[in-house]
Amino acid sequence: MAPKFDPTAITVVYVRTTGGEVGAVSSLAPKIGPLGLSPKKIGDQLAKATKDWKGLRVMCKLIVQNRVATVEVAPSAAALVIKALKEPPRDRKKVKNVPHSGNITLQQVIDIAKITRERSMARTMAGTVKEILGTAQSVGCTVDRKKPHDVIEAIDAGEIEIPDYDAPKN
Repeated sequence: MAPKFDPTAITVVYVRTTGGEVGAVSSLAPKIGPLGLSPKKIGDQLAKATKDWKGLRVMCKLIVQNRVATVEVAPSAAALVIKALKEPPRDRKKVKNVPHSGNITLQQVIDIAKITRERSMARTMAGTVKEILGTAQSVGCTVDRKKPHDVIEAIDAGEIEIPDYDAPKN
C-alpha cells in the first residue's frame, strides 16, 4: 500500500492550460486527485487565474498545502511575446496556425527578458534578451521593424547595449 499522504506538506504541481478556459478535468484528475483536491474546482481556479491570457497556452504552478491550492501563472517566453503583440483573442478551436506578423519594440523584449530572467540559463541579461529574440523569431514577429536575428547580431557586435539585470530571488 502507498504511504500515507501528509496534508501539511507543500506540493507543487505544474499544469499547462489554455488561458481563460476550463480545461479537460480528466487531464487534471491524475495529477491532483491523489492530493485530495477536486479537479473541477481546480479547473475553475485555473480558468479564473488565466483570464488575462485568453486563448494562449500558459504554464500554471499549483501550490497545494492542507488540501488548499493556490494558482500562480508562469507564462512562457512565447506567451509573453504573443501577449506583447496585443493581438485580439481568438477561438483556438476555429482558427488554427495563425502567423503572428506584428512588431514589438526592443524595450518590450527587455521587459519580457526581466520577467523570464529567473528561469533563464544565460549568464548575462544580454543572453536572456537574445533568448527572447530567438523566441520572437520563432513566433514570426519583428523587433523595431527588423528581423530578430539582425538584432541578435547587433547585440553580439556591440552596437546595441543591454543593461545588466539580476532577477529577484524568491
